[in-house]
Amino acid sequence: MVNSYESSRAGKIGMEVGSLRERIIVALLIYKFGEANVETEIPITEPEVDVRLSGQPVSIKTITGRGFSGVKLIWTVDTQKAREFCDGYSPHCDILLVQIDWNNIGGFYYIPLDVQKRLFREMGRKDYIKLPKPGTNPRGVEITKEALSTLIKDKDSKVIEIHWQRTEIDYSPYKRWVDYWREED
Repeated sequence: MVNSYESSRAGKIGMEVGSLRERIIVALLIYKFGEANVETEIPITEPEVDVRLSGQPVSIKTITGRGFSGVKLIWTVDTQKAREFCDGYSPHCDILLVQIDWNNIGGFYYIPLDVQKRLFREMGRKDYIKLPKPGTNPRGVEITKEALSTLIKDKDSKVIEIHWQRTEIDYSPYKRWVDYWREED
């Protein structure tokens, strides 16, 4: 999906990989629906909404691996902000979720807002949202594994299964910038 080397250090992928993956998904939406139908100028401070598709807000989420845990609803390390977010949260936009499972089957999921609202009502806030454990640095408020698994299996959610093939490449995340600095000399 994305050159994870670009967002890794010492062989470990950093959280900025999500921003790179998001751009790739937004580019796919522009390609499929046209630039006029994809609004990308969304303030980074707006919770959840990453893009507007035909005027409708959409949240883009990506995960790596087979499980459906660790998907953030909001990124924050502040315990008070996490609590405030949780207390005021209700789903308010469709979700595009891309599950990358290298050399296996993952998927591109569309989870409509109506499905999220229905499950949120049925499960309740406590079972739908996972707050960070106090004293840890989890980086955000998550949707629970149970809630996400239920959402993707809902009859009104859609999935395109993808067999992810990993290709090893020789890549230096610094090369293009070193080349740029050379041009400036």
